[in-house]
Amino acid sequence: MGLGGISIWQLLIVLVIVLLLFGTKKLRNLGTDLGGAVKGFRSTMKDGANAEESTEAEADAEASQESLAESAEEASSDKENAKV
Repeated sequence: MGLGGISIWQLLIVLVIVLLLFGTKKLRNLGTDLGGAVKGFRSTMKDGANAEESTEAEADAEASQESLAESAEEASSDKENAKV
């Protein structure tokens, strides 16, 4: 038994029929097109993930800059209060 109750012999018979119907040239082109589509999909998913990461990084950088600015303001106001 193979995948889901399909034996290896049944798979080979289907493969032979597909080869006879379409020929090797069309199957090669189909494989090339399918591989290109998968590659494009993966690169798009990678770019989308990178864009999300860069957006998150920018938001984190902005938040840290704001907190640094607030800390600097508090420190300067503390110095002024200490002088008085």
